[in-house]
Order: sequence, then C-alpha cells, then structure tokens
Amino acid sequence: MSLARRLLPPLGALRAIEALDRLGTAAAAASELNLSQSAVSRQLQTLEDHLGAPLLIRDRRSLGLRPEARDYAATVREALAQIANASVALRMGARGGELSLAILPSFGMRWLVPRLPDFTRRHPEVTINLTTRLRPFNFASEPFDAAIQFGDGWENTHRLELMREEVLPVCAPALLPQGPAPLDRLARLPLLHIQTRPEAWRDWFRHHGSDPGPLPGTTFDQFTTILQGALHGLGVALMPDYLVNEGLANGTLIRAADVAPVSLGAYHLVWPADRTPSPALDRFRDWLALQADEGEALPR
Repeated sequence: MSLARRLLPPLGALRAIEALDRLGTAAAAASELNLSQSAVSRQLQTLEDHLGAPLLIRDRRSLGLRPEARDYAATVREALAQIANASVALRMGARGGELSLAILPSFGMRWLVPRLPDFTRRHPEVTINLTTRLRPFNFASEPFDAAIQFGDGWENTHRLELMREEVLPVCAPALLPQGPAPLDRLARLPLLHIQTRPEAWRDWFRHHGSDPGPLPGTTFDQFTTILQGALHGLGVALMPDYLVNEGLANGTLIRAADVAPVSLGAYHLVWPADRTPSPALDRFRDWLALQADEGEALPR
C-alpha cells in the first residue's frame, strides 16, 4: 500500500469535518449529512485517530474546530468540490452535455429564460440546470460550471458582459401626489434598499452630484419583493428599468425624480479561469455572446 493511500482518511470523516466547518455546529452537520450527532462525533474522532492530530475543541455544549483544523477543512472542501465537478463532467460526457448555471432570479427569469428556447433548438444535446444564487460564491466549493451575476466581485474568473443595467427611482403615486421630487426631498423620503447592492442609492445620488448623508430604510433580498414594497407605498425603490416599465406605463408606479436612468453596473456570464470549459459551456457562451450583441430590449 502506498504512503498516500495509507494517509487518505475515510470519505465520511472528510465530509463530516467539511460540514462542521461550513455549518458551524454538529447538529447542523448531522442534519445535512442525514446522520445523528453522535455519528458525526464518531466520524470526527476517526479522523483525529487517522491523522494522529487533535482537530476538535470540545465542551459539554458544543463542538468546534481548532484553527489548523479549519485550514484543513477548507482544503478538504476544495478537494470534494473537484471530485463533484469531475463526476458531473463524466455524466455530461455520457449524456451528451449538461451545464449547471447559477443565475440571479429577476434577471434570469426576465432576460435568460425567454431566450433559452432558441438555445435548446440550436443545441438539443445540452441540458441546462438553473439554480438561484443572489451573491458571489467560490466555484471551488459550489458545483456550478458558470454563473450569470451582476457586478465585478469575482476573482479568478473569465467573464462575458451581457447587458448594462440602468436604474431609476420609482414609487407608488400616493407617495408623491405632486409628481417627481427634487433630490434633496427624495433623500428624506423612505428609501427601499436591496441587500446585494447596499451602496446603490449612495452611488446614484453621487452620480447626480449629491451627497445626501445617511440613507436609512427597509432592506429586501430580491427585486421581486422590493418591487412589491414600492407598489404598496412602502417607499421609493431604485429599480432596473426593465422591471418597472410596465408599472410606469399602467400608472401603478411613477418616477420619483425627473432624471434619466443611470447605469451602475452590468450583468455578466462568469466561469472559473482555472478550469477548462466543457463543450456545453463553450456552446452556451458562444450563443450568449450573440444574444448580448443583438442589443435588444428586454422582454416585457
């Protein structure tokens, strides 16, 4: 038996330390792994015995990892993700091509999904699996081939720009019965924020040469919910134009300021730079480049 094989711990023990590090508690790790807490503890004890090194911080109420064990768990996480990605790639080859894609919910549903029938007609051999992810993530720890996301917060990736987003402030007519407000008054109104872009309002005001100071207000996690807040008079929302044009046209929303839409960023297809793209990703990326070049308005 080779030295490397003798040092390789059991897979179940590796999954246990990775889950404990990521989830923070033995109870959460046990729930995800469909094991009892005592079984998770035994797996971790097996790993300590196998490595001949202490990994755990134990007390009567909790189970934690030593700093060096957290570093070890991070390496294990990357290795498990690589195994999962290799397994998916093997399945893709056998089935003709699968693409696991992370998308933003609003943009994905309004921009990508209406276009996907054209891709499936052109490439019926490729199956696309869509999963919602609101924030940037590490491709090494998530089983995705690529993602459609907003902004520049991605390291060690390639990217293809799909569309610049233009935003404008909107609200229910009852909130501004006299019509659009000047910027100094707008800053004093209830402003609705979105978690994924905490500086959007401040960037918008600065774009118009204004520094309004603190901008408190209700925070939402998705555009679909912040739009409902605006429609029901909760406050002023800074929204992508493609999500509010219908409301502006039918009068359920009004512009809260008499200014042109502003671009604060763009949507991109991103994929890991340290991984060779699969044939399915190559086909999808080339097709998306054509969609981006069309310059069409978003489907309403």
